[in-house]
Amino acid sequence: MATDIVGQLADSLARTGVEEWELSYKGQGRKLDNAQSVEEIVKEIEEFQGLQALRLEGNTIGVEAAQAIAKALQTKSQFKVRLTKALQTKSQFKVRLTKALQTKSQFKVRLTKAFQTKSQFKCCYWSDMFTGRLRSEIPPALNSLGDALVTAGARLSVLDLSDNAFGPDGVKGIERLLKSRACHTLQELKLNNCGMGIGGGKILAAALTECHKKSSALGAPLRLKVFIAGRNRLENDGARALAQAFQLMGSLEEVHMPQNGINHPGVTALATAMQHNAGLRVLNLNDNTFTKRGAIAMAQALKHLRSVQVINFGDCLVRSEGAIAIAETVSEGLPILKELNLSFGEITEEAALALAHAVKSKTHLEKLDLNGNALGVEGCEALKEAMQSMKIGDLLGSLSDDEGEPEVDDDDDDDDDEETDEEGVSTPASAPRAPDVSSFLSFPSPDKLLKLGAKRALLIEEQVDLSDAMKTARAFLTISSVYKEENEEVRTAVLDSIDGVLRKAFSCPSFQGYDFVSCLLVLLGLIKSEDKVKPVRVVPGQLEALEHVVRQDYFPRESVAVLEAFMSRNSKALEPVDGARSGLQTTLQGLQGGS
Repeated sequence: MATDIVGQLADSLARTGVEEWELSYKGQGRKLDNAQSVEEIVKEIEEFQGLQALRLEGNTIGVEAAQAIAKALQTKSQFKVRLTKALQTKSQFKVRLTKALQTKSQFKVRLTKAFQTKSQFKCCYWSDMFTGRLRSEIPPALNSLGDALVTAGARLSVLDLSDNAFGPDGVKGIERLLKSRACHTLQELKLNNCGMGIGGGKILAAALTECHKKSSALGAPLRLKVFIAGRNRLENDGARALAQAFQLMGSLEEVHMPQNGINHPGVTALATAMQHNAGLRVLNLNDNTFTKRGAIAMAQALKHLRSVQVINFGDCLVRSEGAIAIAETVSEGLPILKELNLSFGEITEEAALALAHAVKSKTHLEKLDLNGNALGVEGCEALKEAMQSMKIGDLLGSLSDDEGEPEVDDDDDDDDDEETDEEGVSTPASAPRAPDVSSFLSFPSPDKLLKLGAKRALLIEEQVDLSDAMKTARAFLTISSVYKEENEEVRTAVLDSIDGVLRKAFSCPSFQGYDFVSCLLVLLGLIKSEDKVKPVRVVPGQLEALEHVVRQDYFPRESVAVLEAFMSRNSKALEPVDGARSGLQTTLQGLQGGS
């Protein structure tokens, strides 16, 4: 009888699929502030036998609620331990089970496998779960949850905390967890759009490095496969720190780090690290700034890799020389390449044709994206003809956003005219150039704005048609995109420039404040444009700078209510900058209350 009962248990454990071991509250929009608000969740966690995955994304969780959930997670220790305790208290059943195990070797194996495969908590799907919370609330909430996983003896394979704007302090909130044995088995780490910054990137890199060292000492080194950390403002220092951790691990298969403000020193460090990850399949560094030096370094690194299937260097300013270097690498290697994205990189016709010929022998290729470059009408036609002649014309992506042939060869830019020392400090290789407003407005960076000097506002005013509301709104978003609250020099330069430009624009009799606000909302992706204007990628600095602007005397009071109405709406365009939006919304509401 005992054999039959426990046999049924073993069969049940063996048959159960992964999805049946997951508890999900995904996208329910719950506001969980305290222990009372999570009583139902706590009860379900405690009663869920063999819990492996918990989905909390799409809710908002306070400190007390997180602590209550953490206590429940502490009970999710191995099922084997709980059964052992049960056997200790039920001596008669223990004897019967022992005899069954002694006589039923096949059953013993089945039960042992069940314990081994179905007894550990593995997956945390905890993205977007702090919307509307104070940043100070997030670290203690994360500490509680992380400590609970360590106590429970969890062996994580997935940790997803994306879309939680927790900044460097949030990384400190998961630091203990990342260094613990619970993460020795981690395979996927997803921290997309968390605002980690340089400091957070360094903390993360140090934690991963320690995790690898501790796990290696135990004979089972950390083998992280997927790393996702786009939109985190890691910049060069953060990228270099992470590159060292990546090189140490050598196990990465997917790396996604788009839109992080990384320039060629950081790109070069990442390139070196990628060489040591032989199994790399996907490399996405979209919307960073390679320039030819970074692109050439990356091309050299790719020569050492044979498993790469997807390369996304779109919006990376690889330039023609960098594109040609990448073409040589593609031609010589990367046998299973499926997708190559070098869009919006200031690539000219010659380099584009080199890429076309490089991919002609790639039998696995599904798409070549060269949109938004500088081919010109004739160059686009030449590229299409070349691809068609090689019978791969259907693999070429759209060229609808081509920017036309460049007027001058500007393949040498400020970054390429600088030498970088071992500490990553850039020093001029020749006499410094005069301030270049066009370069800043095309490819903004804090350094370029500072180099414009004390008269930067006047220089920008001369470059921008301030009688045009759309151009003025675009200029505002460009300047404010480099805003850094923590850097006083940059913050002052941004706000002074914005005040100078907008004060002059609003003083023009023909300039309409309503038109400016409408254009701003179009560019932020909050309203659609009849002219099909493409929205910008919204970053926190733009809304933080707008919070300053609405307080100024030049900004029309009648536009405050309009802005507040749109900021109060649910918008996917503003989800990545929810913290900055909340601050702006509070200011707008205060201005209306005081008017």
